[in-house]
Amino acid sequence: MKRKNNKEKKIAKKLLHKYRLVILNEDTFEERLSFKLTRLNVFVLLAISSILLITATTFFIAFTPLKEYIPGYSSTALKKKATILNHKTDSLEKVIAVNEVYFSSIKKVLHGELSSVNFNRDSIVEAAKLDISEMDLTPTKEDSLLREKVDKEDKYNLFESATSNASFVLFPPVNGTITENYNAKEKHYAVDVAVAKNTPIKTTADGIVIFAEWTTKTGHVIIIEHSHGLISVYKHNASINKEQGDLVKAGEVIAMSGNTGELSTGPHLHFELWSDGYPINPTNFIDFE
Repeated sequence: MKRKNNKEKKIAKKLLHKYRLVILNEDTFEERLSFKLTRLNVFVLLAISSILLITATTFFIAFTPLKEYIPGYSSTALKKKATILNHKTDSLEKVIAVNEVYFSSIKKVLHGELSSVNFNRDSIVEAAKLDISEMDLTPTKEDSLLREKVDKEDKYNLFESATSNASFVLFPPVNGTITENYNAKEKHYAVDVAVAKNTPIKTTADGIVIFAEWTTKTGHVIIIEHSHGLISVYKHNASINKEQGDLVKAGEVIAMSGNTGELSTGPHLHFELWSDGYPINPTNFIDFE
Protein backbone atom coordinates (compact mmCIF):
# COMPACT_ATOMS: atom_id res chain seq x y z
CA MET A 1 0.00 0.00 0.00
CA LYS A 2 2.81 2.32 0.89
CA ARG A 3 4.64 1.46 -2.33
CA LYS A 4 1.51 2.33 -4.33
CA ASN A 5 1.21 5.72 -2.61
CA ASN A 6 4.85 6.45 -3.38
CA LYS A 7 4.30 5.61 -7.05
CA GLU A 8 1.29 7.94 -7.26
CA LYS A 9 3.31 10.73 -5.61
CA LYS A 10 6.07 10.30 -8.17
CA ILE A 11 3.55 10.53 -11.07
CA ALA A 12 1.93 13.62 -9.57
CA LYS A 13 5.36 15.17 -9.02
CA LYS A 14 6.27 14.58 -12.66
CA LEU A 15 3.02 16.09 -13.87
CA LEU A 16 3.34 19.14 -11.65
CA HIS A 17 7.08 19.64 -12.02
CA LYS A 18 7.68 23.11 -13.43
CA TYR A 19 9.65 23.85 -16.57
CA ARG A 20 10.55 27.15 -18.17
CA LEU A 21 10.18 27.72 -21.89
CA VAL A 22 12.51 30.55 -22.91
CA ILE A 23 12.70 32.33 -26.26
CA LEU A 24 16.15 33.96 -26.82
CA ASN A 25 17.67 36.19 -29.47
CA GLU A 26 20.10 33.93 -31.29
CA ASP A 27 22.68 36.67 -31.84
CA THR A 28 22.65 38.41 -28.44
CA PHE A 29 21.17 35.61 -26.31
CA GLU A 30 18.76 38.21 -24.96
CA GLU A 31 15.69 36.68 -23.35
CA ARG A 32 12.55 37.77 -25.17
CA LEU A 33 9.79 35.52 -23.81
CA SER A 34 9.53 32.88 -21.15
CA PHE A 35 6.75 30.58 -20.02
CA LYS A 36 6.42 28.47 -16.91
CA LEU A 37 4.94 25.11 -17.89
CA THR A 38 4.15 21.79 -16.35
CA ARG A 39 3.45 18.52 -18.08
CA LEU A 40 -0.14 18.74 -16.90
CA ASN A 41 -0.58 22.24 -18.37
CA VAL A 42 0.82 21.12 -21.72
CA PHE A 43 -1.49 18.10 -21.81
CA VAL A 44 -4.56 20.21 -20.96
CA LEU A 45 -3.59 22.85 -23.54
CA LEU A 46 -3.15 20.26 -26.28
CA ALA A 47 -6.47 18.59 -25.41
CA ILE A 48 -8.37 21.93 -25.50
CA SER A 49 -6.69 22.92 -28.78
CA SER A 50 -7.61 19.57 -30.38
CA ILE A 51 -11.24 19.88 -29.29
CA LEU A 52 -11.45 23.46 -30.64
CA LEU A 53 -9.86 22.40 -33.93
CA ILE A 54 -12.25 19.47 -34.37
CA THR A 55 -15.26 21.66 -33.50
CA ALA A 56 -14.22 24.40 -35.95
CA THR A 57 -13.59 21.88 -38.75
CA THR A 58 -16.97 20.24 -38.19
CA PHE A 59 -18.69 23.63 -38.25
CA PHE A 60 -17.06 24.68 -41.53
CA ILE A 61 -17.87 21.36 -43.19
CA ALA A 62 -21.50 21.30 -42.05
CA PHE A 63 -22.48 24.95 -42.59
CA THR A 64 -20.25 26.26 -45.39
CA PRO A 65 -19.80 25.34 -49.10
CA LEU A 66 -16.50 23.67 -48.22
CA LYS A 67 -18.31 20.35 -47.82
CA GLU A 68 -18.92 20.27 -51.60
CA TYR A 69 -15.20 19.59 -52.08
CA ILE A 70 -15.31 16.54 -49.84
CA PRO A 71 -15.94 13.25 -51.72
CA GLY A 72 -19.42 11.89 -50.99
CA TYR A 73 -21.06 15.27 -50.34
CA SER A 74 -23.20 17.29 -52.79
CA SER A 75 -24.80 20.71 -52.55
CA THR A 76 -28.52 21.25 -52.02
CA ALA A 77 -28.73 23.26 -55.25
CA LEU A 78 -27.14 20.40 -57.18
CA LYS A 79 -29.62 17.92 -55.72
CA LYS A 80 -32.51 20.24 -56.64
CA LYS A 81 -31.28 20.55 -60.23
CA ALA A 82 -30.89 16.78 -60.48
CA THR A 83 -34.48 16.29 -59.27
CA ILE A 84 -35.83 18.83 -61.79
CA LEU A 85 -33.87 17.22 -64.62
CA ASN A 86 -35.20 13.81 -63.62
CA HIS A 87 -38.80 15.06 -63.82
CA LYS A 88 -38.13 16.72 -67.19
CA THR A 89 -36.58 13.53 -68.54
CA ASP A 90 -39.60 11.52 -67.46
CA SER A 91 -41.95 14.04 -69.11
CA LEU A 92 -39.92 13.96 -72.34
CA GLU A 93 -40.08 10.18 -72.42
CA LYS A 94 -43.88 10.34 -72.18
CA VAL A 95 -44.05 12.96 -74.95
CA ILE A 96 -41.79 10.84 -77.18
CA ALA A 97 -44.00 7.78 -76.59
CA VAL A 98 -47.13 9.76 -77.55
CA ASN A 99 -45.42 11.14 -80.67
CA GLU A 100 -44.31 7.66 -81.72
CA VAL A 101 -47.91 6.43 -81.55
CA TYR A 102 -49.08 9.51 -83.46
CA PHE A 103 -46.47 9.13 -86.22
CA SER A 104 -47.25 5.43 -86.45
CA SER A 105 -50.88 6.32 -87.17
CA ILE A 106 -49.78 8.84 -89.82
CA LYS A 107 -47.65 6.16 -91.51
CA LYS A 108 -50.68 3.88 -91.66
CA VAL A 109 -52.66 6.67 -93.29
CA LEU A 110 -49.92 7.19 -95.88
CA HIS A 111 -49.60 3.53 -96.76
CA GLY A 112 -53.35 2.76 -96.57
CA GLU A 113 -52.90 -0.01 -94.02
CA LEU A 114 -56.17 0.63 -92.14
CA SER A 115 -59.05 -1.76 -92.70
CA SER A 116 -62.63 -0.65 -93.26
CA VAL A 117 -65.64 -1.90 -91.30
CA ASN A 118 -68.35 -3.69 -93.31
CA PHE A 119 -71.85 -4.45 -92.11
CA ASN A 120 -75.06 -5.74 -93.68
CA ARG A 121 -77.45 -2.84 -94.02
CA ASP A 122 -80.27 -5.15 -95.14
CA SER A 123 -80.23 -6.82 -91.74
CA ILE A 124 -81.05 -3.47 -90.14
CA VAL A 125 -84.06 -3.04 -92.36
CA GLU A 126 -85.22 -6.60 -91.64
CA ALA A 127 -84.94 -6.02 -87.94
CA ALA A 128 -87.41 -3.16 -88.21
CA LYS A 129 -90.04 -5.48 -89.70
CA LEU A 130 -91.92 -2.70 -91.44
CA ASP A 131 -94.61 -3.53 -93.97
CA ILE A 132 -94.30 -0.79 -96.58
CA SER A 133 -95.97 -2.61 -99.46
CA GLU A 134 -99.23 -0.73 -99.00
CA MET A 135 -97.69 2.65 -98.19
CA ASP A 136 -97.55 5.53 -100.70
CA LEU A 137 -93.99 6.77 -100.67
CA THR A 138 -94.29 9.12 -103.64
CA PRO A 139 -92.84 12.49 -102.51
CA THR A 140 -94.87 15.63 -102.92
CA LYS A 141 -93.58 18.67 -104.80
CA GLU A 142 -92.76 20.50 -101.57
CA ASP A 143 -91.00 17.41 -100.21
CA SER A 144 -88.90 17.08 -103.38
CA LEU A 145 -87.82 20.72 -103.20
CA LEU A 146 -86.92 20.36 -99.53
CA ARG A 147 -84.90 17.19 -100.21
CA GLU A 148 -82.99 18.88 -103.03
CA LYS A 149 -82.18 21.85 -100.79
CA VAL A 150 -80.99 19.63 -97.94
CA ASP A 151 -78.87 17.50 -100.31
CA LYS A 152 -77.08 20.59 -101.62
CA GLU A 153 -76.45 21.91 -98.11
CA ASP A 154 -75.26 18.55 -96.82
CA LYS A 155 -72.88 18.06 -99.73
CA TYR A 156 -70.73 20.93 -98.52
CA ASN A 157 -71.71 21.26 -94.84
CA LEU A 158 -71.69 17.75 -93.43
CA PHE A 159 -69.28 18.64 -90.64
CA GLU A 160 -71.46 20.95 -88.57
CA SER A 161 -70.40 21.84 -85.07
CA ALA A 162 -72.80 20.88 -82.31
CA THR A 163 -71.75 23.85 -80.20
CA SER A 164 -71.66 26.52 -82.89
CA ASN A 165 -73.92 27.87 -85.56
CA ALA A 166 -71.02 28.02 -88.03
CA SER A 167 -70.73 25.26 -90.65
CA PHE A 168 -67.55 23.44 -91.63
CA VAL A 169 -67.26 23.86 -95.43
CA LEU A 170 -64.94 21.72 -97.58
CA PHE A 171 -63.50 23.21 -100.76
CA PRO A 172 -62.28 21.15 -103.72
CA PRO A 173 -58.45 20.96 -103.75
CA VAL A 174 -58.54 20.80 -107.57
CA ASN A 175 -61.08 20.57 -110.35
CA GLY A 176 -60.68 17.76 -112.83
CA THR A 177 -61.80 14.34 -113.96
CA ILE A 178 -61.91 11.52 -111.43
CA THR A 179 -59.91 8.62 -112.90
CA GLU A 180 -60.28 6.27 -109.92
CA ASN A 181 -62.99 6.42 -107.28
CA TYR A 182 -62.91 5.64 -103.58
CA ASN A 183 -62.95 1.85 -103.03
CA ALA A 184 -62.64 0.60 -99.46
CA LYS A 185 -62.70 -3.08 -100.48
CA GLU A 186 -59.54 -2.63 -102.55
CA LYS A 187 -58.03 -0.37 -99.88
CA HIS A 188 -58.06 2.64 -102.18
CA TYR A 189 -59.15 5.19 -99.59
CA ALA A 190 -59.01 8.13 -101.98
CA VAL A 191 -60.08 9.63 -105.27
CA ASP A 192 -57.58 10.19 -108.08
CA VAL A 193 -58.26 13.42 -109.95
CA ALA A 194 -56.50 13.87 -113.30
CA VAL A 195 -55.09 17.38 -113.73
CA ALA A 196 -52.34 19.04 -115.73
CA LYS A 197 -48.85 19.04 -114.27
CA ASN A 198 -48.07 21.93 -111.90
CA THR A 199 -51.76 22.65 -111.28
CA PRO A 200 -52.09 24.48 -107.91
CA ILE A 201 -53.30 22.17 -105.13
CA LYS A 202 -55.39 23.97 -102.52
CA THR A 203 -56.21 22.97 -98.97
CA THR A 204 -59.79 21.84 -98.47
CA ALA A 205 -60.23 23.67 -95.11
CA ASP A 206 -58.38 25.60 -92.43
CA GLY A 207 -55.83 23.53 -90.55
CA ILE A 208 -52.21 22.81 -89.65
CA VAL A 209 -49.65 20.88 -91.68
CA ILE A 210 -48.65 17.76 -89.76
CA PHE A 211 -46.62 16.07 -92.52
CA ALA A 212 -44.80 17.47 -95.55
CA GLU A 213 -42.14 15.07 -96.85
CA TRP A 214 -41.00 12.96 -99.80
CA THR A 215 -41.88 9.25 -99.88
CA THR A 216 -40.63 6.69 -102.37
CA LYS A 217 -44.03 5.27 -103.34
CA THR A 218 -46.21 8.39 -103.23
CA GLY A 219 -43.71 11.20 -104.01
CA HIS A 220 -44.23 14.57 -102.36
CA VAL A 221 -46.93 14.15 -99.71
CA ILE A 222 -48.61 16.75 -97.52
CA ILE A 223 -51.07 15.97 -94.72
CA ILE A 224 -53.21 18.61 -93.00
CA GLU A 225 -55.11 18.26 -89.73
CA HIS A 226 -58.39 20.19 -89.56
CA SER A 227 -60.96 20.69 -86.83
CA HIS A 228 -63.72 18.17 -86.06
CA GLY A 229 -61.20 15.29 -86.20
CA LEU A 230 -60.72 15.62 -89.97
CA ILE A 231 -57.44 14.92 -91.83
CA SER A 232 -56.82 15.52 -95.54
CA VAL A 233 -54.02 13.86 -97.53
CA TYR A 234 -52.51 15.06 -100.83
CA LYS A 235 -50.11 12.70 -102.68
CA HIS A 236 -48.00 12.51 -105.90
CA ASN A 237 -47.29 16.26 -105.93
CA ALA A 238 -44.51 17.72 -108.05
CA SER A 239 -43.59 20.04 -105.17
CA ILE A 240 -44.96 21.22 -101.84
CA ASN A 241 -45.11 24.83 -100.67
CA LYS A 242 -45.62 24.27 -96.96
CA GLU A 243 -43.66 22.79 -94.08
CA GLN A 244 -44.68 20.80 -91.04
CA GLY A 245 -46.25 23.09 -88.44
CA ASP A 246 -47.49 25.73 -90.91
CA LEU A 247 -51.03 27.07 -90.46
CA VAL A 248 -53.07 27.14 -93.67
CA LYS A 249 -56.39 28.66 -94.70
CA ALA A 250 -59.10 27.05 -96.80
CA GLY A 251 -58.33 27.50 -100.50
CA GLU A 252 -54.64 28.33 -99.89
CA VAL A 253 -52.15 26.81 -102.36
CA ILE A 254 -50.10 24.14 -100.59
CA ALA A 255 -48.53 22.18 -103.48
CA MET A 256 -48.25 21.76 -107.24
CA SER A 257 -49.68 18.64 -108.89
CA GLY A 258 -47.33 16.16 -110.49
CA ASN A 259 -46.45 12.55 -111.24
CA THR A 260 -44.04 11.65 -108.44
CA GLY A 261 -43.68 8.34 -106.65
CA GLU A 262 -43.54 4.71 -107.77
CA LEU A 263 -47.34 4.28 -107.59
CA SER A 264 -48.16 7.23 -109.87
CA THR A 265 -49.15 6.56 -113.50
CA GLY A 266 -49.60 10.15 -114.68
CA PRO A 267 -50.14 13.72 -113.49
CA HIS A 268 -52.95 13.62 -110.96
CA LEU A 269 -53.90 14.29 -107.33
CA HIS A 270 -54.42 11.40 -104.94
CA PHE A 271 -56.76 12.92 -102.33
CA GLU A 272 -57.86 11.24 -99.07
CA LEU A 273 -60.17 12.28 -96.24
CA TRP A 274 -60.03 10.73 -92.76
CA SER A 275 -62.52 11.41 -89.99
CA ASP A 276 -61.58 10.40 -86.43
CA GLY A 277 -59.13 7.83 -87.81
CA TYR A 278 -61.48 6.27 -90.39
CA PRO A 279 -61.36 6.81 -94.16
CA ILE A 280 -64.37 8.48 -95.80
CA ASN A 281 -65.35 8.99 -99.43
CA PRO A 282 -64.34 12.55 -100.46
CA THR A 283 -66.94 12.67 -103.25
CA ASN A 284 -69.70 12.63 -100.61
CA PHE A 285 -68.56 16.08 -99.49
CA ILE A 286 -66.66 17.66 -102.40
CA ASP A 287 -67.54 18.24 -106.06
CA PHE A 288 -64.31 17.81 -108.05
CA GLU A 289 -65.78 18.32 -111.53
